[in-house]
Amino acid sequence: MEALLVSLIVSVLNGAIAYIDQMLSGLASLTLHADQYMTAGGGGSMVGVLFDILLGFGVSLIILKFLKKGFECYVLWTDGDPDNEPISLVVRFIQAIAIAVCFPVLYGWMADITGNLTDELLATIGVSTNYNWKAWTKGISSMGLVTAILGLVFVISYFMLYFQFLMRGLEILILRVGLPLACVGLLDNDKGIFKNYVMKFLQSMISVVVQVALCKLGVGLMMNLGGNMNIFWGTACIVLAIRTPRFLAEFMVPSGGGGGVVNNVYHSVRLIGMAKNLMK
Repeated sequence: MEALLVSLIVSVLNGAIAYIDQMLSGLASLTLHADQYMTAGGGGSMVGVLFDILLGFGVSLIILKFLKKGFECYVLWTDGDPDNEPISLVVRFIQAIAIAVCFPVLYGWMADITGNLTDELLATIGVSTNYNWKAWTKGISSMGLVTAILGLVFVISYFMLYFQFLMRGLEILILRVGLPLACVGLLDNDKGIFKNYVMKFLQSMISVVVQVALCKLGVGLMMNLGGNMNIFWGTACIVLAIRTPRFLAEFMVPSGGGGGVVNNVYHSVRLIGMAKNLMK
């Protein structure tokens, strides 16, 4: 009975290998440039068209909010501090327009940096984790039912992680398209929604790097059947990769009150600088 179950699990693993080999390459590119893998009906990317639509809408909102804040602050004296120089509002207005218009270029740079970092991490991890899928399935068939079950759990977790990469790509795509609307918050003194929006963007980008690295490490450890504990370490890496977004969200996303970890670190650095100046 045990031999039959092991043979059945190995057959399932052999069928999954063909897909896993293709999935393992280009995970970072798939997530960062999801629009290149999803085409519109005409065969082109839909992101450019959607971004242009929301860019026009976002710029219109920025202009309207700029006029509204200027009128209420310096004419009606009902919003903000009229003693502040109007130039600060003008600077925030120009900043909002510039970021909204130039964001596709900025995102291209950000994606290139993230992609290069991911490639370097994968190359470093791959040096010490060479593996062979076919040799792995053959090894599992001779190591008993428990090892075969762990291998099946690993493959199922890998597919779950792959679908999470697809959802992460959609999430980043939505953030890219909607950024012109978030730039409206730059007209506020506390940056409004823009601060949380950028933090979410940063969290998504870092999640991609960490998840791809853990996925590569988990596959390398799982394939190396020379160590008895490598199977458990490989499974742990895949499970942690699935939980990475929740793990990062605990300390990377600022609270709704606007402070969060970022402001605490900023104020701590300022206090240290002031203390050094007093000592001098």
